[in-house]
Parts: sequence; structure tokens; C-alpha cells
Amino acid sequence: MSKKLIISLILATMISSCSTDKNSNKKAINWPDAATPVAAEKAHQRVIHGDTVEDPYFWLNDYFKKGADSSNVVAYLNAENAYTNTMMKDTETLQAKLFTEMKNRIKEADESVPYLMNGYYYYRKTEEGKQYYKYCRKKGSLDAPEEVFLNVDEMAEGFPYYAVSGVSVSPDNKLVAYGVDTVSRREYVIHIKNLETGEILKDRISQTSGDPVWAADNQTLFYTAKHPVTLLSEKIKRHKIGTPSISDAVVYEEKDNTNYIGVWKSKDDQYIFIYSGGTLSSETRFIKADQATANFQVFQPRMKDVLYNVTPLRDRFLIHTNDQAKNFKIMEAPLDKPGKENWKEYIPHREDVLIEGIDEFANYIAISERKNGLTNLAIRNLKDNSQHYLDFGEAAYTVYPSTNAEYDSEVLRYGYTSLVTPSSTFDYDMKTKEKTLLKQQEVLGGYDSKAYVTERIMAKAKDGAQVPISIVYKKGVKKDGQAPLLLYAYGSYGSSMDPTFNSSRLSLLDRGFIYAIAHIRGGEEMGRQWYEDGKMMKKKNTFTDFIDCGQFLIDEKYTSNAHLYAQGGSAGGLLMGAIINMAPTLWNGVIAQVPFVDVVNTMLDETIPLTTNEYDEWGNPNDKEAYTYMKSYSPYENIEAKEYPNLLVTTGLHDSQVQYFEPAKWVAKLRKVKKGNNVILLKTDMDYGHGGASGRFDYLKDLALNYSFLLKLEGISE
Repeated sequence: MSKKLIISLILATMISSCSTDKNSNKKAINWPDAATPVAAEKAHQRVIHGDTVEDPYFWLNDYFKKGADSSNVVAYLNAENAYTNTMMKDTETLQAKLFTEMKNRIKEADESVPYLMNGYYYYRKTEEGKQYYKYCRKKGSLDAPEEVFLNVDEMAEGFPYYAVSGVSVSPDNKLVAYGVDTVSRREYVIHIKNLETGEILKDRISQTSGDPVWAADNQTLFYTAKHPVTLLSEKIKRHKIGTPSISDAVVYEEKDNTNYIGVWKSKDDQYIFIYSGGTLSSETRFIKADQATANFQVFQPRMKDVLYNVTPLRDRFLIHTNDQAKNFKIMEAPLDKPGKENWKEYIPHREDVLIEGIDEFANYIAISERKNGLTNLAIRNLKDNSQHYLDFGEAAYTVYPSTNAEYDSEVLRYGYTSLVTPSSTFDYDMKTKEKTLLKQQEVLGGYDSKAYVTERIMAKAKDGAQVPISIVYKKGVKKDGQAPLLLYAYGSYGSSMDPTFNSSRLSLLDRGFIYAIAHIRGGEEMGRQWYEDGKMMKKKNTFTDFIDCGQFLIDEKYTSNAHLYAQGGSAGGLLMGAIINMAPTLWNGVIAQVPFVDVVNTMLDETIPLTTNEYDEWGNPNDKEAYTYMKSYSPYENIEAKEYPNLLVTTGLHDSQVQYFEPAKWVAKLRKVKKGNNVILLKTDMDYGHGGASGRFDYLKDLALNYSFLLKLEGISE
């Protein structure tokens, strides 16, 4: 997460490592003799709660700091990139092979499954050799002429990064509003296009979340405005077409800087909602969509430790809430009396089922649930309240509602995937209970799911908790401790890492790797309590769960220390930093992508994007107890003079989520303090941010580097 300072590159320490692995049949690894970049040290102290901490690499924050000389920062990052290229030079042929291999599995000329909305069928299509895509529609019938209304391939020409967000067509189907980010900091400029003439209107709305929402008059847009420095979503504004955006009215301003805000429109097109929410509580406001200048009405004032979401039906509101319901329940309220005093229970709370959300239709609702770590879809008839579940028949899978734009429909569209099943789109008739497969991701070059094995096992954590692990490998892999295994996890924000198919992953599986996902605490796989037991003052459960999963996989002979690898990104990168401090000898190699590793310093700096929004996740270090706990696990704070595993760290210079200087500082300190000859590589993408490249294929180059790093450590060169 943040920025700046100044450096001198000193040649030092020749790394000539030929590491041999005891208890392993791997080839010795030959690394080039190359001088590691050494970051300059500059005096800087952090003093808080009577605790003084030296931070000699603080200057690496300087790139985005006003008035600072960023040339030394750029020089250092470029030197690290050059070092990584040198150390990985012997894998260039392998990287190229992997890139081609992974790209060749992707069907380049393809289309998404069309969905009907307001009289038009909408879809996206990609073309041979093109990095981006085209937004298309057909009026009334799939046999109608195709209208390409946004050609992102053309729009992106000349930009190293280009992302389109929030594509929203006006109710009369004549205009489209959309957000564009060309810097990769998730700060969008909203544009409006006339779909009848092709003209891009002069309206230009900067510093937004890229989420335009149309009022019923086809002339008014609502959107979320971001703070220019912190990038926090702080205001909801109203824009009238043809007027300067500087005069846009503020219809809501969030005073609590720990909350995120956003604006959206109900599926039935009757309401526009403003949502304000943090980790622990939320609040909703609304107006009728045909009353664009009306004042937003509070649905229910925010309540301590209560989250709620609102879904309007024709005859009532449904409220998804955790009010006295850890795993959430569904309440209902009259359209004219939405306050909590009028809420009545509709679907009760269950201890063993997490209700994640609902999709509304005129006569049905589809309820997304989670039980025993697996996702489910329940269909409830609104007329008689009868309910049934869809059946999927695999041990580990992921199911989710897809694009369901039509309110007056009896067909639910949903997506389905697993570690061996390519992404599939189904239509499900909620009345007849018939399901129809519309499309399954095509894997070019041939793919046979029967050639792979997927398992779901439970690892016992040190406190007795049972942690699910989803596993996939190619048939024939022996469980004798010699197979290389890549263990992945995230474990924060209640985000569940469900098992999904990835055609690129086949390049590892086909070379003998086992791939596993640890569903550790901090996610919500096992219910809301699973999340709460992995956040704030219980955050260390996330790290120990992952370590226990790694050890369990070794004990069960899936792999061994010499062949065990770990990977995580963003908050999962924090996980990587913590586990190599806590159990450095458990892993042969670790990949940390855009890692959040300087927890205390970042959470103390309120100018950094997202900091204040995160207090309910990590704690506020201005509180001494929170500070002490965070400092006890923050990767940057806990580097010691000991041997660490081989490490590949990736980041993006323009990352607004976890800013480049966190991994840069972490690598600089690790290099100085660590013992042994294991390598540490830092790769900074100088054009991109948190999500990496924007093109369809460019990200595969980063993936090829990651895979080559693992394969090199395994002595695999083909």
C-alpha cells in the first residue's frame, strides 16, 4: 500500500548458489553469479506508544510523494528487475514455452453467452490475436444484426494499460455510460456514448469508482466519487448530461472513513440505492428511480455490529442481515415501512448454513448458501414458499448466480466450475427444475477431466479446528513425499477461495505438480465465525492454519519440505510473509504477489489508499493493544537472521491496493538480514498495478515467470 525515498546501488555479495536438497532426488540448482542490488539505508524512526522502531528503507515510499526525487526509487526497482532477469535467464526458453502453451489453450475468437436485458441480447466477444474485447448487442433476437457498441480493442490502442468498468446502458437503450482506467490505480473516468450516432459526449467525469447508474429519465447519472489522494470512495454525486461535472450535486457524503460506499439500481428498475458499509456495520439509502432529484431516504439507520443488504420485490423488501444471526438470515418489510421495527423473519438463521445473498425474480428468489465449506443454490417459490436445492455431484466445486438481468423471468442463469471442470454456464428453469448447459469453457489442444483427480481433505489445526483443503493432480502422481506441491490461500476479508478450473494450471499439473487450496480462517468458507476467527486480534489463526495445512500434506505424503511451495497475493501476500517468518524451513520456495507486508506502517498512514477502510479487518495501530498485536506478526517487522526459503516477489509500480514500496522494503530488509544462499527475487511491473496487465494474454507472461521459478527449483527445465 504506499510510496517514496532515495537509494544508492552498491555492488555486494556474490550469490553463487548451487543448492542441493537433502532427502530429495532433484537436480542441483545452478544460479548465476550475480551481484544483488543493495538498497541504501537512510535514518528514519517510527515512534508511537513509547516504542521506537528504525526503518532505514522508508525512503522507498518516495515515488508518489509530492516534491520528492523518485529517480533513486526507479533506479533501485529497475536494478531489482535486472537482477531477476539475470537469475532467471536460463529459464527464458521455458518461459516462452509456457506462455505459448498456456495461450494455445485459450480460444482466441470467442463469445460470452448472451443475456436478455430490456429488449436487447448483450454479450462480449474476442477476436483472434486481439488482447481486449468488444461489447455487443442484438435487438430482440439473436438472429438480429450485431451492434458493436464498445470496441475496447480500438479504444485501448496506444495505452500500456486499459480497463473498462461499469458499462451501463440507459433505460431507453440510446446511451451507454462506462468508466475507463488507463493508469491501473482503479480510478476511473466516466464517459457517455450515444449508441444511435456513435458520438462520445463531451461529458467527462473524473476520479470515480467507475460505477455509473442511470435514473429513469435517461438524462441523470449517479456515481461514486473518490478522494484524489486516499482514493477512498467518499461521495455519491448526481450528474446531468450536458452539464460540467464540477457542478455535479453531492447527494451523499460518507463521514465514516472506515466505510466503503457505492450506488446501484435494483433489478426491477424501480429503485436506486446507496450502500455504505464496513466490516461490521452498514447502512442503505434509496430513492425511486423516476425521482432523480429526490432526497435519498435512510432505509434503516446503521446499527452497531449489524450488516444488512436490501432487495426490493414488487410487494415488499427483503433484508439480508446478520442482526442476531451470525450466519445471516432473511427478513421482510413493507415497501412503505422499511425500518427495523417492521422487519419480520422470512428465512431463519441456521448455525450450519451461511446465507451469502439472494437473486430476485418476480415469482422466485435464488438463495446463495454455504455449508461445510461448499456453495449451494436454493430456489424458493415466492407464492407458496416451497424450496428446493440444485444438485451438483462433485466433492469440491463452486456454483454461483451468473447474469440475471430480467426480473420477470423463471430461468436462473448460474455458473459452475471445479478444479477439474471448466467454467460452465447453465440455465435452470425454476418451475420445471430443468437445467440446460449453454456453454462450457473450451480448452484447446484437448482436455480430459478424467485424467485428473480432485480431492477434498481436512487438516487439523493446532487448536483442533478442521481446515478444508481442495486438491487436484494428474492421475499417476504418487503420494510418496516426492511430488512437488503448490499450496495456495488468501484468508482475509471473509473472501472464500473456492475451487475453480484454470487451464493455465495444467502446465504445472502435467509436469507432476499437485495443486492445493487451503481454506483457512479469515475466509468465510465455513461460515461467518470462520472469518471472525481469522481477523483483528485472532489474525494469527490465518497463518498457523496455513502452516498446519502444509505440515499435514507432508505428513500424508503428498509432498515433503524439499518439494513444498506456497503462493498468495495481496492479503495472501501478508500470509506468505508471515509463514516464512514463522516456519521458514517448511517451504522450498514461496511466491508472494503484490504482498501486504508492512502492516503497521501502512495502517498508521491515513493518506494511503484503503488504510482507514481496513481498521475493522486489522485493527487501528493508534490503539496500543492493536499496535502490539499487529507488530507481532507484520512480516516486515519480524525478519530475523535465519535461513528463508527461495522467494519470488512481484509488485506493480502503480498499485493502489498494496503499494509497490511494501514489497520493495521487505525484500531490501530480507536481503540484509537473512542467512544462507537461497535467492530472493523482486519483479516490479513498471506499467501496471494491483491486478497486473489488462490484456487477455499479457498476464500469462507473469504466470510463466512464476511457474518457471517453481520448475527451476524442482530442476525441471522442459
